[in-house]
Amino acid sequence: MHEKIIILDFGSQYTQLIARRVRELNIYCEIVPYNKIPELTDNIKAVILSGSPFSVLQKEALQVDVQKIVDKKPVLAVCYGAQYVAQNFGGKVAKSDKREYGRANINILKEDPFFEDIKTGSQVWMSHADTIMELSNKFEILANTEAIDVAAYKAKEGAFNNALYALQFHPEVTHSTDGLKMVGNFLLNICNCKGDWTPESFIEETVEKLQTQLGDEKVILGLSGGVDSSVAAALLHKAIGKNLFCIFVDNGLLRKNEFEEVLEDYKGLGLNVKGVDAKDLFLDALKGEADPEGKRKIIGKVFIDVFVAEAEKVGGAKWLAQGTIYPDVIESVSVHGPSVTIKSHHNVGGLPAKLGLKIVEPLRSLFKDEVRIIGAKIGVPKDIVNRHPFPGPGLGIRVMGDITPEKVRILQEADYIYISNLKKHNLYDQIWQAGTILLNQSSVGVMGDERTYEKVVALRAVHSKDGMTADWVHIPYDFLAKVSNEIINNVKGINRVVYDISSKPPATIEWE
Repeated sequence: MHEKIIILDFGSQYTQLIARRVRELNIYCEIVPYNKIPELTDNIKAVILSGSPFSVLQKEALQVDVQKIVDKKPVLAVCYGAQYVAQNFGGKVAKSDKREYGRANINILKEDPFFEDIKTGSQVWMSHADTIMELSNKFEILANTEAIDVAAYKAKEGAFNNALYALQFHPEVTHSTDGLKMVGNFLLNICNCKGDWTPESFIEETVEKLQTQLGDEKVILGLSGGVDSSVAAALLHKAIGKNLFCIFVDNGLLRKNEFEEVLEDYKGLGLNVKGVDAKDLFLDALKGEADPEGKRKIIGKVFIDVFVAEAEKVGGAKWLAQGTIYPDVIESVSVHGPSVTIKSHHNVGGLPAKLGLKIVEPLRSLFKDEVRIIGAKIGVPKDIVNRHPFPGPGLGIRVMGDITPEKVRILQEADYIYISNLKKHNLYDQIWQAGTILLNQSSVGVMGDERTYEKVVALRAVHSKDGMTADWVHIPYDFLAKVSNEIINNVKGINRVVYDISSKPPATIEWE
């Protein structure tokens, strides 16, 4: 068993970033709700308490038995966690009259293994409205800032069975310039982790596990052309070879030439893939439907119908493989219960029961960036490994309003020009997700001496880590001008191009 770190989630927007930093150190970790602490077995090396949108001063503040945890394992408490520990052991926390949010610089007050190779003045990221006013005599202050007296502290030797460190700032955020080093000092030097959870070990162990789990039984997998399903397929193929049967459905809402190009890429992987041209079925079913949720449900239903029909032709299959990744797993066990539905997701929901199959999910412990690393290691083509996320309903939710074959054609042509230029100008790999949206709106234009009344497209490009939050990309104006000119001159039906400069939140990445 690999050594493991448990991260207790108190609802912070940064909790996944803590896990990412731990994984960067080649240490396996899992995020669990603060109130569902697992048995702290020998392979668990430490517990990290996350931040939280709550205040420790609120009646409804989230509670955990820190004493019970630190009796068994070393603890690192971050932000809310640090305030909670201070208050829980007799210190004082109060509303701050000098709230710190954003960049700050720490003054390291004493030498400590936690700050090994880190200089005083190191930049950190603060985000708190409460402040620690006093610590009990169990603790000592390690660092402060110009604005607050307690930026980092630790338990005095002998105060607890194990080490306990606490930070008022967020080391997991990239704005904390030495944050990864601090986390590494805690886990590698103080907790003595080995850091042996590598891509190579994951591949070897996952293949062995799949071989044991699946034996000689047949597995069906629905490919989308995206990185998650493709890497899942490559791992399964490595484990069970010809017993993997892949189905790639063309729903008529893919990008231009995507169906043919992706099938060609899959040939290089040696996968057993059946391409299914179902364009007409999807487009016929979508006629007249303009509501985003209505479109998603129609696309999902037709997909299931097509997939079931093709899966039944395989005969004797026992398993359905899915490209589920770790953020999907985390979101299904939210700290605050099921979140409000912003949009329904197009996946293979309902398929296991309909087909009577068991589920296998080889990627369910990985983040998206880790999936890309694994894919590259096992030979998945670069075009697939580095492909931007693409919505399950495809262009169906990038055509605003009702969908027609002509609207899809217009959007495919415009999107092809945009994405091709991003690749040509070496911008594609610097962007997390880009795409084109066809607005359900026409605008007046002039071409030559004629008045036109044609469609508008919006270009979208965002930076993100996992899609939970996203910032729009500052693409150079000359590039946008070139793409706009090329689209208007070459795509009949478009006379105006705009660029979306909204971030998530408050907007979502997709428009529908």
